[in-house]
Amino acid sequence: MRSEILYKISLALLPPLYTGLTRLWFSTCREEVVDERFLEECRARGPVITAFWHYSTYYITHKSRGRAMTAMVSPSRDGAYMARVLERLGHRTVRGSRRKGGLAALREMENWVAQGRSAAIVADGSQGPALQAQAGAILLASHTGAPIVPVVCAADRYYIFSSWDRSMVPKPFARVCLMYGEPLRVAAGIRAADLQQHRLELEQRLNGLYTRAWQRFGKEGHVRDF
Repeated sequence: MRSEILYKISLALLPPLYTGLTRLWFSTCREEVVDERFLEECRARGPVITAFWHYSTYYITHKSRGRAMTAMVSPSRDGAYMARVLERLGHRTVRGSRRKGGLAALREMENWVAQGRSAAIVADGSQGPALQAQAGAILLASHTGAPIVPVVCAADRYYIFSSWDRSMVPKPFARVCLMYGEPLRVAAGIRAADLQQHRLELEQRLNGLYTRAWQRFGKEGHVRDF
């Protein structure tokens, strides 16, 4: 009972504290945005699916302020914190993952995209493997007709967490690069063989951007393990 009460208190207090802190923290960073035209050109025509790797969630979530989207968030207790953060930033969230409630969450996202709302998907999911795309973004694009725009971020100085994806947070006053890629379009009614082909294509595009973005700071990536 005590632990449940503490959890509810932290769920009420930590998201607003986090959003306020990161707004100040990341405002000190010097940001370079590369090829954002790919995103803006697609958004001018209709809903967009933004896909990114899990390691970059903290910074890309911060950058999403003012661009209302629907995001899929893990149904875990930890995922509830991120859901609250995203909702404070003006987004809608659906709860689901590859192992629990994923199909229902995907259908809910399809409904929101059909109503004209853009979507955001962590391409390697809530549990990985890291930097390996899952099928969710491809299925959503096939069912809605919305293009997938990949985006990555890199920094010259950053902290790394000991999580499965080695989550990265730029240090104060760091130089940060946000890099967008060409949109990936997926035909309606995609079959299994084509699904795998498009999944690999998204993975290659994201990892190509990942390499280019980190090379701007003379690095191979944010950790050598990947």
